[in-house]
Amino acid sequence: MAVADPAATAAPGRAGWASLKDLNRYQWFVFAVAVVAWMADCMDQQLFTLARQTSLADLLALPPSDPAVTTWAGRSTSIFLIGWATGGLVFGMYGDRLGRVKTLTATILLYSVFTGLSALSQGPWDYCLYRFLTGLGVGGVFAAAVALLAETMPGNARPFTLGLMQAFSAVGNCTAALLFIGLGLLELHGHLAGVSAWRVLFLIGVVPAVLVVFIQRRLEEPASWRAAKAAADTGTGKKLGSYGDLFGGGWITRHAVLGMLLAFVGVVGLWGIAFFAVDLQQTIFRPTFAAEAAVLPEADRDAYVRGQRIIWAGVTSLAINVGAFFGMTSFSWLASRAGRRPAFAVTFVAAAASVALVFTQMQTRTDIVWMNVVMGFCMLALFGGYAIYLPELFPTRLRATGTSFCYNVGRFVAASGPLVLSLLTTEVFAYAKSEGEGVPFRYAGLAMCSIFLLGLAVLPFLPETKDKPLPE
Repeated sequence: MAVADPAATAAPGRAGWASLKDLNRYQWFVFAVAVVAWMADCMDQQLFTLARQTSLADLLALPPSDPAVTTWAGRSTSIFLIGWATGGLVFGMYGDRLGRVKTLTATILLYSVFTGLSALSQGPWDYCLYRFLTGLGVGGVFAAAVALLAETMPGNARPFTLGLMQAFSAVGNCTAALLFIGLGLLELHGHLAGVSAWRVLFLIGVVPAVLVVFIQRRLEEPASWRAAKAAADTGTGKKLGSYGDLFGGGWITRHAVLGMLLAFVGVVGLWGIAFFAVDLQQTIFRPTFAAEAAVLPEADRDAYVRGQRIIWAGVTSLAINVGAFFGMTSFSWLASRAGRRPAFAVTFVAAAASVALVFTQMQTRTDIVWMNVVMGFCMLALFGGYAIYLPELFPTRLRATGTSFCYNVGRFVAASGPLVLSLLTTEVFAYAKSEGEGVPFRYAGLAMCSIFLLGLAVLPFLPETKDKPLPE
């Protein structure tokens, strides 16, 4: 199938969501592939987020409330983020050198296979190894997918297709939450023949590998990348995927450093704070579930508590991701109307406020739903912004490299986020446990909200790219 030049198919004057009508059949196909690839990637991420507590408790043969389980949950999350960052740096470079399509294919296979192998873990160490290897693939998908999409879409439709691609990641996350609830309840009632639900969840993570068949058969490299590749091969253009060029000085280097700091804030906010809302909810409601179970026959109490933990962990994740879908979609609209920088400024403030709300005020089951919807809307809207904005900061020959550097390198530092949260919870604010169940967790999350100030400080030094073509 021939690749259409986006500029040739754009209908000038069409704006907003109506610009999606300018897409031809091939561009819709590219959009669908990018969406499914990233949606499946995020499903695999979320399977881990939901299952890490139960899986590590199982592997350690300890109750989920044991401090050792909390410690290993933080470690495994940090190791996963380190793998994610490493894969992002490596595959971002190859996304420019080898092409967006080849890189997307390799990274989907990588995260699918090692998510499946996680189901075979025998202890926390090999579990963490599989998490690291899965992270390599996860880290490479984003830059390849957004570069492919950005270079294939008409300019007027670009922010909306990129924002929608990121928004559909919430569908992958919701799928993971529903699988977690369904399989968890099946295990609880003895319908999995003695197999742990978390192992089945990780095996399901192999399914996205099927997508590779469709990518290899029909997807082609964007025309702009092919032109840059031909120029590099003939010596008339600069090298593709060069970190030397990325950090050779000038505007490209400035964009790389500032873009990395911008993305770093969101990564810490999400993986170091927001995604621990599930653990927070489990901690807060442990006494509630136990009290409700106390009126039941003794033989039914444990099953009731475990069932409530499964259901409400899944509900927490669903609430976050329902909010996320609308938040990321809304960022596309705000960025196209007000500009990229104003949209980020509003969202950083909203993200900080929403995290503070959840970590200080969540008390009831109703709060679990509406507060996490609000936090998902505000926090994940940032990631819609990253999908739109980061590819607009770099020329074609460095687009995947620069985007992946910004989106992923901060994860090396952000990997300390879960460890810091764990340290704040178990050590720094441990004294507050006497004030009530979950209070140390609340204080820790609130303390980490200060990270959003960094995002606001970086914004004035970044360019406004609204209504501007991609740099070549």
